[in-house]
Amino acid sequence: MRAFIDAQDWITAYHLPPYAPDLNPVEGIWSVLRRTTQANTAYTDPDHLIRRLRHGLRQIQYRSDIIDGCLIGTGPTLTTPRLQPQ
Repeated sequence: MRAFIDAQDWITAYHLPPYAPDLNPVEGIWSVLRRTTQANTAYTDPDHLIRRLRHGLRQIQYRSDIIDGCLIGTGPTLTTPRLQPQ
């Protein structure tokens, strides 16, 4: 793969570590869930866990500030403006 990349002048490749939670915005979402809807809960069965996860994700879904915070925490800058509700 390295030889192929080196032979192409239009390809820029970056080596990323195999596991980098600080580069993955989903890790931030899981962290929020663990501290909010999943905190201090004893699940009675797998369906109970799934219901609570879905409930937590629904709460986060419409909170663009939380989602943006998880994205910005990974390092990139947001260049696309969000549509404002009218």
